[in-house]
Amino acid sequence: QLAGKWFLVAMASRCSFLAEHSHQLEATVVTVTIRDGQSLDISTFRKLDGMCWEIRQRYLPAQAHGRFLLKGRGHGSKVDVVVGETDHRTYAILYYQKGRSISVKLYGRSSQVSDAVIVKFEQHLRAVGLSEDMTYYFPTYGFCDSADEFHILDGEL
Repeated sequence: QLAGKWFLVAMASRCSFLAEHSHQLEATVVTVTIRDGQSLDISTFRKLDGMCWEIRQRYLPAQAHGRFLLKGRGHGSKVDVVVGETDHRTYAILYYQKGRSISVKLYGRSSQVSDAVIVKFEQHLRAVGLSEDMTYYFPTYGFCDSADEFHILDGEL
């Protein structure tokens, strides 16, 4: 049910890099494909230095429904991904945890979501100790929907 196109609407994180570079956020669209009935193939399209890039990742199923594992390169670089709340038609709130660091992302089926969904998102981020001043909203224009063969980054596929 997560399959299809999603827009990254907002993200809450303690990440200092994100705080320092929030003025450089780019419109981000994600396409989710269900693989083998369990894994999620994620294609993220965003601009970097004015060029459209595609970043490919695979979320492997974890022990419980709605939980996934994203394996990065190197030791200790795995990320636990948990679907916090979704209605599959309009929004999805996901938690990303790496070590003791946690971030919360809000995705929408369109680039803008209702105020009620924003309220739900804010409740989720407060529940894990994040606040509105650690929340970043992404542009609603300037999306990429493809990248040429020279601008594709493969994660652990």
